[in-house]
Amino acid sequence: MKSEKFIDLKLFIFIFIALLFLSANSILARVAISTQNIDAFTFTFLRIFSGAILLLIIYFYKNKNLKLNFKKNWLSSFMLFLYAICFSYSFINMYAGIGTLILFAVVQLSMILIALFYKEKLTSNKIFGVLIAFSGLVYLLYPKEDFSISFFHAFLMIIAGISWGVYSVIGKKSTNATYNTTDNFLKASIFTIIFGVLFVDFFKVDLFTFFIAITSGMITSALGYLIWYEVLPKIEIFTASILQLLVPIIAIFLSLIILDEKVSFELIVSSFIILFGIFIALKKRKV
Repeated sequence: MKSEKFIDLKLFIFIFIALLFLSANSILARVAISTQNIDAFTFTFLRIFSGAILLLIIYFYKNKNLKLNFKKNWLSSFMLFLYAICFSYSFINMYAGIGTLILFAVVQLSMILIALFYKEKLTSNKIFGVLIAFSGLVYLLYPKEDFSISFFHAFLMIIAGISWGVYSVIGKKSTNATYNTTDNFLKASIFTIIFGVLFVDFFKVDLFTFFIAITSGMITSALGYLIWYEVLPKIEIFTASILQLLVPIIAIFLSLIILDEKVSFELIVSSFIILFGIFIALKKRKV
């Protein structure tokens, strides 16, 4: 019994760290890009490339070799790249909290649809819980007189959300988180370079934004996604999608502290509704 509780506690800690790192990515991207001292592509490249370097070091330390397979596993790598590039460009004209809400609302919807495709069992409390959680998101995002949003940048965030949802579902099949995450980042770096060669005319970065991009790449992305790939095989697709609704809540409160954004009544109410929905969805029935 003690062993089982220890395993559950360890899994909970891993999930919390992964979600915290996912939330921090939005803050770091917004902080860096809003300075206008780094362009969205350079931020993405530094994020993916620095993450790949750290993961290669970790992988070599654990395995004493760098045997990676370039004949397969390109879909998850492309999804990682597509998420990262759209994520960065969307933050050119979007606040961290709102962007993260859109991102993970789409992530959740994508993963739920995929879960239905794979015929995962959806209990009534899961369905009820997700409806409550979504109502919290709708309440917060419902247009108000002082509310405005760039539809183009919102569209980019939607693409990022779909990409991350697919990336997460593919991660459920991972049997070696270190290998798969390293492989994903390395190949995503290739896609990023190709994108830069084809579509980017200039690069801009200063010391501060360089440090932010590297921190996002090595810590909150590389290590965060490594932990996430460790967690994913141990939980259902639906559960993973529900848990990720915590990310925008964490991101919003981090933005209040770090970016000095204002606390609103709508934010408090919607956060409570979303957390209550997650509680209902994850609550196990007594048999």
